Amino acid sequence: MNLPRFLTRKVLPHPRWGVISIPYFWMLLFFAIPFLIVMKISFSSQAIAIPPYTPVLEYVDEGLMLKLNLGNYIELFTNSQYVEAYLSSLKIAAISTLLCLLIGYPMAYTIARMSPSMRNICLMLVVLPSWISFLIRIYAWIGILQTNGVLNKMLLAIGIIDSPLQIMNTPVAAYIGIVYAYLPFMILPLYTNLVKFDMRLLEAAYDLGAKPWKAFLTITLPMSKSGIIAGCMLVMIPAVGEFVIPELLGGPGTLMIGRQLWSEFFSAGNWPMASAVAIIMLVSLLIPIIIFHKFQQKELEGRIV
Repeated sequence: MNLPRFLTRKVLPHPRWGVISIPYFWMLLFFAIPFLIVMKISFSSQAIAIPPYTPVLEYVDEGLMLKLNLGNYIELFTNSQYVEAYLSSLKIAAISTLLCLLIGYPMAYTIARMSPSMRNICLMLVVLPSWISFLIRIYAWIGILQTNGVLNKMLLAIGIIDSPLQIMNTPVAAYIGIVYAYLPFMILPLYTNLVKFDMRLLEAAYDLGAKPWKAFLTITLPMSKSGIIAGCMLVMIPAVGEFVIPELLGGPGTLMIGRQLWSEFFSAGNWPMASAVAIIMLVSLLIPIIIFHKFQQKELEGRIV
């Protein structure tokens, strides 16, 4: 006797859900829950207590009372100091990202065109500095950029300058530090994209009479667009909230929101205001991530079609 198929088939949970649930649980545990905690603190008020803020929910007269303090967010948009810090952070991050792109694209293109053995060596050299502590690498730049540092001594010995340059404690030093620290994050996505590039397209363009620069602008550059966007996001998003590099190299004249956030938390002890600063910064960074995700989806759909 043959039983119906639905009676003989074992009902097991789909294995895909077991795989997908792990990253979702990770995001819930280490992103969503901390984000909600910080958001809750941002709607509270500063208080002399442990922890140093008032509760958002209070039990009053046998009922729960919700108290939301919007003053922190109003202060962010009305106080020129915070507005300047946000704008300065965006400017420094954007210029640093552009510099990383201008330096990283030729490097990634050159590595992608090398032989496999040389390619692996160059990639190892790109990643090798990341094996050293980030803080130690930034401290090393203090010895390079200070008035009696290696860079000024070398320029004086060559005869390019007559007196030492003041590079430390300026925005220029912050740019140098950010570009140095985040350049690998630009090179690796670009390399991953360029190494898959079909060189026969360039050969066909050359056969049709296109000059090398025109072939690059019309073929290579458009086809590496996804790598450029990914590299720019990997550099700009963490650079906006950077604290260590502006603090050690940029000096007091380099205003960034990361330093403002640290000052509110540890110097002023104003956790609600610091939480509001962090929430606005995080929301502003989520916008380009969502745009990039939609761009990737459209590109994937175009390939499938």
